[in-house]
Amino acid sequence: MLRLHSHPFSTFGRRVEIALIEKNVPYERVEIDLAGRQHKTPEYKAINPYSRVPTLEDHGFYLYESSAILQYLEAEHPEPALTPADSKGRAKVDMHLRLCDGQMAGPAGVIIFQKRFFPEAKWNLDSIAKASKDIAAHLEIVSQALEGQDYLVNDRYTLADIAYIPFLHFLPLMVDPATVPANVAKWSAQLLARPSSQQTIPAK
Repeated sequence: MLRLHSHPFSTFGRRVEIALIEKNVPYERVEIDLAGRQHKTPEYKAINPYSRVPTLEDHGFYLYESSAILQYLEAEHPEPALTPADSKGRAKVDMHLRLCDGQMAGPAGVIIFQKRFFPEAKWNLDSIAKASKDIAAHLEIVSQALEGQDYLVNDRYTLADIAYIPFLHFLPLMVDPATVPANVAKWSAQLLARPSSQQTIPAK
Protein backbone atom coordinates (compact mmCIF):
# COMPACT_ATOMS: atom_id res chain seq x y z
CA MET A 1 0.00 0.00 0.00
CA LEU A 2 1.16 3.52 -0.74
CA ARG A 3 2.04 5.72 2.21
CA LEU A 4 1.53 9.48 2.11
CA HIS A 5 3.61 11.37 4.64
CA SER A 6 1.74 14.62 5.08
CA HIS A 7 -0.28 16.87 7.37
CA PRO A 8 -3.97 17.82 7.12
CA PHE A 9 -3.07 21.52 6.85
CA SER A 10 -0.77 20.98 3.87
CA THR A 11 -2.27 22.39 0.67
CA PHE A 12 0.17 20.33 -1.40
CA GLY A 13 -0.57 17.19 0.58
CA ARG A 14 -4.28 17.74 0.12
CA ARG A 15 -4.04 17.81 -3.67
CA VAL A 16 -2.30 14.42 -3.60
CA GLU A 17 -4.97 12.99 -1.30
CA ILE A 18 -7.69 14.23 -3.62
CA ALA A 19 -6.05 12.48 -6.56
CA LEU A 20 -5.69 9.26 -4.57
CA ILE A 21 -9.36 9.36 -3.62
CA GLU A 22 -10.49 10.17 -7.18
CA LYS A 23 -8.46 7.22 -8.45
CA ASN A 24 -9.67 4.87 -5.70
CA VAL A 25 -6.07 4.04 -4.79
CA PRO A 26 -5.67 2.60 -1.26
CA TYR A 27 -3.14 4.51 0.83
CA GLU A 28 -2.04 5.08 4.38
CA ARG A 29 -1.57 8.66 5.55
CA VAL A 30 1.34 9.06 7.91
CA GLU A 31 0.77 12.34 9.72
CA ILE A 32 3.94 14.36 10.16
CA ASP A 33 3.97 16.50 13.30
CA LEU A 34 4.96 19.84 11.81
CA ALA A 35 4.47 21.74 15.07
CA GLY A 36 6.80 19.27 16.75
CA ARG A 37 9.29 19.69 13.89
CA GLN A 38 9.17 16.03 12.96
CA HIS A 39 9.88 17.09 9.37
CA LYS A 40 13.30 18.33 10.54
CA THR A 41 14.37 15.04 12.08
CA PRO A 42 17.14 12.96 10.46
CA GLU A 43 14.64 10.12 9.95
CA TYR A 44 12.29 12.24 7.91
CA LYS A 45 15.06 14.07 6.06
CA ALA A 46 16.30 10.66 4.94
CA ILE A 47 13.17 10.34 2.78
CA ASN A 48 12.68 14.05 2.05
CA PRO A 49 15.87 16.13 2.19
CA TYR A 50 13.85 19.35 1.82
CA SER A 51 12.02 18.69 5.11
CA ARG A 52 8.63 19.37 3.57
CA VAL A 53 5.36 17.55 3.07
CA PRO A 54 4.04 15.64 1.28
CA THR A 55 6.26 12.66 0.58
CA LEU A 56 4.87 9.67 -1.29
CA GLU A 57 6.32 6.28 -0.38
CA ASP A 58 5.82 3.36 -2.74
CA HIS A 59 7.70 0.25 -1.57
CA GLY A 60 10.99 2.04 -1.02
CA PHE A 61 10.49 4.58 -3.81
CA TYR A 62 10.05 8.17 -2.61
CA LEU A 63 8.78 11.33 -4.28
CA TYR A 64 8.64 14.66 -2.50
CA GLU A 65 7.22 17.18 -4.97
CA SER A 66 3.45 17.23 -5.25
CA SER A 67 3.11 17.86 -9.00
CA ALA A 68 5.55 15.03 -9.71
CA ILE A 69 3.54 12.82 -7.35
CA LEU A 70 0.34 13.63 -9.25
CA GLN A 71 1.97 12.71 -12.54
CA TYR A 72 3.37 9.50 -11.03
CA LEU A 73 -0.03 8.46 -9.73
CA GLU A 74 -1.48 9.02 -13.19
CA ALA A 75 1.21 6.85 -14.78
CA GLU A 76 0.91 4.06 -12.21
CA HIS A 77 -2.88 4.13 -11.92
CA PRO A 78 -4.16 5.32 -15.31
CA GLU A 79 -7.83 4.57 -14.60
CA PRO A 80 -9.89 6.55 -14.00
CA ALA A 81 -7.88 8.94 -16.14
CA LEU A 82 -7.15 12.39 -14.78
CA THR A 83 -5.25 13.54 -17.85
CA PRO A 84 -6.34 13.47 -21.50
CA ALA A 85 -4.98 10.73 -23.74
CA ASP A 86 -3.64 13.10 -26.40
CA SER A 87 -0.25 14.80 -26.16
CA LYS A 88 -1.65 18.32 -26.45
CA GLY A 89 -4.08 17.72 -23.61
CA ARG A 90 -1.36 16.23 -21.42
CA ALA A 91 0.90 19.19 -22.17
CA LYS A 92 -1.86 21.60 -21.15
CA VAL A 93 -2.38 19.75 -17.87
CA ASP A 94 1.36 19.97 -17.19
CA MET A 95 1.31 23.67 -18.08
CA HIS A 96 -1.50 24.39 -15.63
CA LEU A 97 0.21 22.39 -12.88
CA ARG A 98 3.32 24.52 -13.32
CA LEU A 99 1.35 27.75 -13.50
CA CYS A 100 -0.55 26.89 -10.34
CA ASP A 101 2.70 26.24 -8.51
CA GLY A 102 4.42 29.29 -9.97
CA GLN A 103 1.64 31.88 -9.96
CA MET A 104 -0.86 30.80 -7.30
CA ALA A 105 0.92 28.84 -4.59
CA GLY A 106 3.44 31.50 -3.59
CA PRO A 107 1.10 34.46 -3.02
CA ALA A 108 -1.56 32.13 -1.60
CA GLY A 109 0.92 30.90 0.99
CA VAL A 110 1.71 34.46 2.05
CA ILE A 111 -1.94 35.13 2.82
CA ILE A 112 -3.12 31.75 4.09
CA PHE A 113 -0.27 31.28 6.54
CA GLN A 114 -0.74 34.70 8.14
CA LYS A 115 -4.53 34.71 8.25
CA ARG A 116 -4.87 31.15 9.53
CA PHE A 117 -2.10 31.04 12.11
CA PHE A 118 -1.41 34.58 13.31
CA PRO A 119 -3.57 37.18 15.06
CA GLU A 120 -4.57 40.07 12.83
CA ALA A 121 -2.29 42.45 14.72
CA LYS A 122 0.70 40.51 13.39
CA TRP A 123 -0.35 40.43 9.74
CA ASN A 124 1.96 42.11 7.24
CA LEU A 125 -0.72 44.04 5.39
CA ASP A 126 1.59 45.18 2.60
CA SER A 127 2.64 41.64 1.75
CA ILE A 128 -0.98 40.47 1.93
CA ALA A 129 -2.13 43.27 -0.38
CA LYS A 130 0.56 42.50 -2.95
CA ALA A 131 -0.17 38.77 -2.82
CA SER A 132 -3.90 39.42 -3.23
CA LYS A 133 -3.23 41.60 -6.27
CA ASP A 134 -1.02 38.91 -7.80
CA ILE A 135 -3.70 36.26 -7.26
CA ALA A 136 -6.39 38.46 -8.79
CA ALA A 137 -4.23 38.99 -11.88
CA HIS A 138 -3.64 35.26 -12.18
CA LEU A 139 -7.34 34.49 -11.83
CA GLU A 140 -8.06 36.74 -14.78
CA ILE A 141 -5.82 34.50 -16.88
CA VAL A 142 -7.43 31.38 -15.43
CA SER A 143 -10.77 32.90 -16.44
CA GLN A 144 -9.58 33.08 -20.04
CA ALA A 145 -8.62 29.39 -19.93
CA LEU A 146 -12.10 28.56 -18.63
CA GLU A 147 -13.90 30.54 -21.33
CA GLY A 148 -16.70 28.38 -22.73
CA GLN A 149 -15.91 25.34 -20.57
CA ASP A 150 -16.31 24.08 -17.01
CA TYR A 151 -12.76 22.77 -16.51
CA LEU A 152 -9.28 23.93 -17.45
CA VAL A 153 -8.35 21.27 -20.01
CA ASN A 154 -10.61 19.73 -22.67
CA ASP A 155 -13.66 20.57 -20.54
CA ARG A 156 -13.06 17.61 -18.22
CA TYR A 157 -11.89 17.19 -14.62
CA THR A 158 -8.12 16.65 -14.58
CA LEU A 159 -5.03 17.02 -12.45
CA ALA A 160 -4.95 20.64 -13.58
CA ASP A 161 -8.13 21.32 -11.61
CA ILE A 162 -7.05 19.21 -8.64
CA ALA A 163 -3.88 21.27 -8.26
CA TYR A 164 -5.96 24.37 -7.55
CA ILE A 165 -8.54 22.93 -5.15
CA PRO A 166 -6.63 23.45 -1.86
CA PHE A 167 -6.04 27.10 -2.76
CA LEU A 168 -9.58 27.70 -4.00
CA HIS A 169 -10.80 26.53 -0.59
CA PHE A 170 -9.27 29.69 0.89
CA LEU A 171 -10.16 32.02 -1.97
CA PRO A 172 -12.43 34.23 0.20
CA LEU A 173 -9.42 34.88 2.48
CA MET A 174 -7.25 35.92 -0.43
CA VAL A 175 -9.31 38.16 -2.71
CA ASP A 176 -12.55 40.13 -2.58
CA PRO A 177 -15.18 37.60 -3.76
CA ALA A 178 -16.88 40.36 -5.73
CA THR A 179 -13.81 40.66 -7.94
CA VAL A 180 -13.56 36.96 -8.83
CA PRO A 181 -14.58 36.34 -12.48
CA ALA A 182 -17.95 34.60 -12.69
CA ASN A 183 -16.63 31.54 -14.49
CA VAL A 184 -13.81 31.16 -11.94
CA ALA A 185 -16.33 31.34 -9.09
CA LYS A 186 -18.48 28.67 -10.78
CA TRP A 187 -15.44 26.47 -11.43
CA SER A 188 -14.31 26.84 -7.82
CA ALA A 189 -17.74 25.96 -6.44
CA GLN A 190 -18.10 22.80 -8.50
CA LEU A 191 -14.57 21.62 -7.63
CA LEU A 192 -15.04 22.22 -3.93
CA ALA A 193 -18.36 20.37 -3.96
CA ARG A 194 -16.81 17.09 -5.15
CA PRO A 195 -16.78 14.32 -2.51
CA SER A 196 -12.98 14.08 -2.66
CA SER A 197 -12.71 17.79 -1.87
CA GLN A 198 -15.20 17.56 0.96
CA GLN A 199 -13.46 14.52 2.43
CA THR A 200 -10.11 16.34 2.65
CA ILE A 201 -11.22 19.67 4.14
CA PRO A 202 -8.69 20.71 6.81
CA ALA A 203 -10.03 20.95 10.33
CA LYS A 204 -8.85 24.54 10.76
